Amino acid sequence: MKKRISLIFLFVFMFSVSVFAQSQTYTVKSGDTMWKIASKFQVGTSEIISANPQVKNPALIYPGQKLAIPSVTVKTQENEVIRLVNAERAKAGLQPLTQNWQLSRVARYKSQDMIDKGYFSHTSPTYGSPFKMMESFGIRYSAAGENIAMGQQSPTEVMNAWMNSPGHRNNILSPSFTQIGVGLAKDKNGRMYWTQMFIKPL
Repeated sequence: MKKRISLIFLFVFMFSVSVFAQSQTYTVKSGDTMWKIASKFQVGTSEIISANPQVKNPALIYPGQKLAIPSVTVKTQENEVIRLVNAERAKAGLQPLTQNWQLSRVARYKSQDMIDKGYFSHTSPTYGSPFKMMESFGIRYSAAGENIAMGQQSPTEVMNAWMNSPGHRNNILSPSFTQIGVGLAKDKNGRMYWTQMFIKPL
């Protein structure tokens, strides 16, 4: 199976995704908003809205209302990549990266976009550069980087590929970054597309 990896790094100074499968049900409590519920379950508000067409106005939800919360089926593998990243950083005497679930959501969209649009590149025909993509999802940063890979079948395999490539390794071991998001998507043939996004928030 064809396997590829690529990276991009930048300093800046100054949708229905197939990885969503079965859902769980959540009962709205007093004080809840769509954003609070999205943050609680670490999914986007747009995904919750899409999963609940019965909600005519997402700004008007009420206690006792039942909402379907889509489950992300690839989180275990994404979290393992993050664990492996921090294990490599520990070996190098670096601080661990904090997982940013919103950044993982963006990375997941990027992986799915590569499948949907049939490309393997940092520049998306949908979102533009990774940096523009992060910004369009509301991610603000003073430093950012991206690693992508295609075809590796496990977190260990993709991490080995990245760590054996000097540029990818530099992103993983950069002391400039403090947060990470990892997004995985699978095409209809089971080929895996991986995206790592790194930032130092503003």
